[in-house]
Amino acid sequence: MIYNIKGILTYADAQFVVVECGGVGFKCFTSLNTSKSVGKKGSEVNLFTYLSVREDAMDLFGFSTQTELESFKLLITVSGVGPKAAISVLSELSPDRLAVAIASGDTKAIIKANGIGKKTAERIVLELKDKMAGVSVGELSSAVVSAGSIIEESAASEAVAALVALGFSQSDAAVAVGQMDKSLSADEMIRLGLKQLSRNL
Repeated sequence: MIYNIKGILTYADAQFVVVECGGVGFKCFTSLNTSKSVGKKGSEVNLFTYLSVREDAMDLFGFSTQTELESFKLLITVSGVGPKAAISVLSELSPDRLAVAIASGDTKAIIKANGIGKKTAERIVLELKDKMAGVSVGELSSAVVSAGSIIEESAASEAVAALVALGFSQSDAAVAVGQMDKSLSADEMIRLGLKQLSRNL
């Protein structure tokens, strides 16, 4: 198994990049998040990789962070989710955002990924709910834990429901509320949530 590739970026588009290493150009399928972060053509890049082997093809997938690679490996364990579908999900949602969506049961956020239907999104939430939070290591990590437990807290749950009713996604609402002081009333959480989420529009 190829763990990572470090070399010169010779090509990049929305679907894959080419990294030249030792005179060989390696084609790596990537998420939009990775393709946007690898830099300009001619720059040095290091990608963490996953080699998918099938009867008719060997495809290499590249990721700018180990967190994204681990999220990808979890996604492809879900029934009906292959490597291309996993890349599609990670193109729509960063690992942290995906973890929050799974923790809060926000299938609507996952369905936004190209080629992912309602049933597949529901399977992703069901099969990864207990696994995904441990992968998240970014700035939303604490909110991931909170998002998974807000259902048990009436004020927080009420605030999330109100924000969703106002048009915000469940995962975004869960993140906003999950970062708040739990002693606040539902009305205070809603007011602060509106202020925070409106800034992100």
